[in-house]
Amino acid sequence: MEGRHVVITGAAGALGSAVAEAFRKAGAVLHAPRRREMDATDEAQVAGYYTRIPTLWASVHLAGGFRMAPVGDTALADFRGQFELNTVSCFLCCREAIWAMRRAEGGGRIVNVTVRAGVVPVGGMVAYTTAKAAVASLTQCLAEEVKGEGILVNAIAPSIIDTPANRQAMPDADQSAWPKPAELATLILELCAPGQAQTGLIVPAYGRA
Repeated sequence: MEGRHVVITGAAGALGSAVAEAFRKAGAVLHAPRRREMDATDEAQVAGYYTRIPTLWASVHLAGGFRMAPVGDTALADFRGQFELNTVSCFLCCREAIWAMRRAEGGGRIVNVTVRAGVVPVGGMVAYTTAKAAVASLTQCLAEEVKGEGILVNAIAPSIIDTPANRQAMPDADQSAWPKPAELATLILELCAPGQAQTGLIVPAYGRA
């Protein structure tokens, strides 16, 4: 990854900081937009941010949000909100990354993050899981659309990630079974490698959970 330009959204989070560190160690030139620089749900801001990046090689989309509630307690605003935070942000970043990679004419790599509950549905968080299921579908549809251009689009689907927030929220869980941010970062880095040739993957990253 030496000298390759990489966008990482959501780089301030527990997973994001691990991913940024992995790419930094691999020699990538990082672009990690903060909210004041780019609201990932704002079309004009996302387009403007990606336009300023030279020769984009990879774009990793970690920004999103979480809400847990049964369907009876899920307002339409909550449902739409989860799509904005998770699906719309991913769509806009994917689209602008593809345009940037086309301008560079060198192919590229896109990695999205869905969740296990987005591909193996569970109850109790319908707005979040539906939005993340849409991220999985978006990933595979884009992979088919741009594979002839050397742009590979994949996603990882982690279970509960071992973060301080999740440990605090679930103190009685078997936290040792959760995938670690550093492990997921390594997986994302591999999916962005110049030599890898797979596209349209939704890679399970469940740990032992």
